[in-house]
Amino acid sequence: MPFEQHYLAGLDLRGRRVLVVGGGTVAQRRLPRLIASGAAVELVSPSVTPAVQGMVDAGEVTWHQRRFQPGDVEGAWYVVACTSNVEVNTQIGDEALANRVFCVRADIAVEGTAVTPAVGTHDGLVLGVLAGGEHRRSAAVRDGLVAALRDGRIADQAARPVGVALVGGGPGDAELITVKGKRLLAHADVVVADRLAPRELLEELPAHVEVVDAAKIPYGRAATQEFINKTLIDRAKEGKFVVRLKGGDPYVFGRGFEELLACAEAGIPVTVVPGVTSAFGVPALAGVPVTHRGVAHEVVVVSGHVAPDDPRSLVDWSAIARLQGTVVLMMAVERAGAFATALMEGRPGSTPVAVIQEGSTASQRVFRSTLDSLGADVKRWEVRPPAIIVVGPVADIASANS
Repeated sequence: MPFEQHYLAGLDLRGRRVLVVGGGTVAQRRLPRLIASGAAVELVSPSVTPAVQGMVDAGEVTWHQRRFQPGDVEGAWYVVACTSNVEVNTQIGDEALANRVFCVRADIAVEGTAVTPAVGTHDGLVLGVLAGGEHRRSAAVRDGLVAALRDGRIADQAARPVGVALVGGGPGDAELITVKGKRLLAHADVVVADRLAPRELLEELPAHVEVVDAAKIPYGRAATQEFINKTLIDRAKEGKFVVRLKGGDPYVFGRGFEELLACAEAGIPVTVVPGVTSAFGVPALAGVPVTHRGVAHEVVVVSGHVAPDDPRSLVDWSAIARLQGTVVLMMAVERAGAFATALMEGRPGSTPVAVIQEGSTASQRVFRSTLDSLGADVKRWEVRPPAIIVVGPVADIASANS
């Protein structure tokens, strides 16, 4: 087993010139972290990958479109030699050594005066792991440390969150919650959970965590918004960290901003963690893209909690009906026929429709229909919430291309 003798240090590269020679895939991997560090990155290479070109176009990197020349290292604080030519990399390393500038050799690490550790981040921490050149080992250890921090197996009390976090849990599959959402959930003292929040995540909580049921059952029992707001505020004022775990995304028909305003008015700090909205995630998992080149150039997400002719409706159904792209209806099962009728004011009855019930879960059911049959089909199939209804050519695109 090799002995790791490098001295691990953190470099402050803000505003300091960093030279990267080579514009291929290695540079593509190294540049983002250098850019994020605030370094003044100069790139020397005859050509670059499209991704690197994007960094140049964004003004994040200064590109000298030529080969390496003697004198390029002068004035640099740090050098990365990542060309595909060993002789050129050696020349760069020799010049860096002569100028007493640390140089990373991407091709032969031991020939450089610096090495790049396997780097991971967690809530403001930067972790670097060196393993004597055994890159897979250092990467595996890095991944393990970051995962342990994120799920709470390694305590990071200094980073313990406070207040309330509005966390989008995704469309139902517990694995579709974001990394940040999962990490904050591991810190929770109290979890105020929606009916549509991934239930498996609640089972993973430690025994001391208080779980508050904030379910809103369609056409049935429902926790009031006032009760939910009061619970968030009261528990947070007790010094507890509260996670408001919601299905989908907190701000897509989820009343998340109402809860943020209530907490802000009470002086409670709030962290917002977006989630995978079921409006897009559920159709994707069911093989229905909400947009597709040459088929749909727009997608509209509409709440179906009130009928088209309801005076409380804020939707211009005549405008929606005239659109040619995709309409995603949420909370629309009970009034599916009424919405279909409204849409047929501007679309043919043969317009394809996909209905996905309990998407992303083991109970998922997918049905295909058309606008003129949707109301009867939803009743015949006994579709129940939660379900997403997708209207437009994309709903049948898989069949059209099979």
